Amino acid sequence: MTKILIPIFGNDISPRFDLTAEVYIVTIDANGQYQDERIVVLPQISAEQLCHLILTENVKVVICGGIEDEYYQYLLWKRIKVYDSIIGPWNTAVSRFLDNALHPGDILNDQKEPSINE
Repeated sequence: MTKILIPIFGNDISPRFDLTAEVYIVTIDANGQYQDERIVVLPQISAEQLCHLILTENVKVVICGGIEDEYYQYLLWKRIKVYDSIIGPWNTAVSRFLDNALHPGDILNDQKEPSINE
């Protein structure tokens, strides 16, 4: 089982880790099936409290937008995989993660890519 946390702003990944007020948490089983998913509203905006939540929830993967190096390094030290500088819808990020097609710095788009003949 893998637990993923994504700081969100509406339907998108929050542009800044340290300024998020909501997070999406999902647990995925070995077959890629969603076991549990929820949105958590944080009591206050705080990168330290967000890191604490990540540890207490036993999160293994964080998918986020911009993150200060201090928090990035802390999460890596705690053996949490961080996909940073991701821009776009959080549900697309989860799908790309499950397809092993998510990379730090990705700009995600739900729209169909235009073909060369269009």
